Amino acid sequence: MYRLYTHNDLDGVGCGIVAKLAFNGNVEIRYNSLMGLDFQVTRFLEKPKKGDFVFITDLSVNEKNEKGLDDYVSKGGQVQLIDHHKTALHFNNYSWADVQVEYEDGRLASATSLFYEYLKNEGLITATEPLDYFVELVRQYDTWEWDKNDNKEAKQLNDLFFMLSIDEFEERMVERLKKNEAFRFDEFEEKILELEEDKIQRYLRRKKREIVQTFIDDFCTGIVHAESYHSELGNELGKDNPHLDYIAIVSVGGKRMSLRTIHDHIDVSDVAGNYGGGGHAKAAGCSLTPDAYEAFVAEPFKIEPMRADAFRNQYNLKEAPHGSLYENRGDDQFFIYAADQKNWLVEWNGSLIEEEFSTFKEAENYVKRYHSAWLVRDEFFIRFLMENAIEYRQLKLTEELDEDVKPYMNVTNENEADQLHH
Repeated sequence: MYRLYTHNDLDGVGCGIVAKLAFNGNVEIRYNSLMGLDFQVTRFLEKPKKGDFVFITDLSVNEKNEKGLDDYVSKGGQVQLIDHHKTALHFNNYSWADVQVEYEDGRLASATSLFYEYLKNEGLITATEPLDYFVELVRQYDTWEWDKNDNKEAKQLNDLFFMLSIDEFEERMVERLKKNEAFRFDEFEEKILELEEDKIQRYLRRKKREIVQTFIDDFCTGIVHAESYHSELGNELGKDNPHLDYIAIVSVGGKRMSLRTIHDHIDVSDVAGNYGGGGHAKAAGCSLTPDAYEAFVAEPFKIEPMRADAFRNQYNLKEAPHGSLYENRGDDQFFIYAADQKNWLVEWNGSLIEEEFSTFKEAENYVKRYHSAWLVRDEFFIRFLMENAIEYRQLKLTEELDEDVKPYMNVTNENEADQLHH
């Protein structure tokens, strides 16, 4: 009898679908949360069944079960742990585990792709083109390569997964893949996926208005509370706000937190690790521990949501040759303009800051990152230009006056003028 303990997301359930195709009815599958896995493994180790082959995919066990599984294997038990998370790499010290973050060609691995290859190498499953395609869709979504490759079908597969129960999704995929026909969504699925995409876009627009910005451990962090669509939300908010190092998506009801980044220099699995979690460099998660609650919920509660950049402007545009105007909630004004082709300058309330920037994006990131500023609407920009034009004309007029006339500029009454005249 084969036993599979796996995650309850698309990648974990993908492993279950592949297992059903490989072992038919000779496999018992348990879909688990991160904490649920250790409960299932502990129960198995208390009363192991002789001859069972245990697979653990897309998740790793705690230290106690790690030792328990190693002892079980040393006594003749059969275990194979397959994972792709960086935080699980130490399991490669065991003969019964295989953790691989990426392939030799640079592609990121998923649990489904690794498990599928293991079964093929062991002669336990026959490869087909539809199954190859299904596994690749799962891999691209789980590693977020679908976004880079513009593979909408991978995202739609995950959308469908969340719209159906695990049992129904699993049944649909197994039946479809058994037919060995080209993998595609049926008419019913296409329709509900279209409706779901509209729902997702409405949800994202609402949540964009709720994000707050703060610094946590030297990282400029965007925080939003959301129960759904964490991957889509993290990706969208990250692209809209590249000055943020990462996005934290908090689910107070679920006592969980998801972390997402679009940057290569940030590893959110390290951030999650500070709170007992883990994951990938660009997508990770953790429980909402007391420390995490204090840092990501309690302290930011008093912060006002970020203001979005004006998006219907005709004049106050980013990288405009005549400059771009930003403001923040403290009524500070930041004027970004090019000194020449290689240098961009920032004036803060009319005073030039010392730092120079090689690109507009660097200058904009500065005012957004450290001053929470946003691009203002055209009417504020035009008023700003008019006020500065008047000040400039008055200054030039003063400079051009004859030295003999200048003393009279500050005279307030006729007596003072008469004294100056004599």
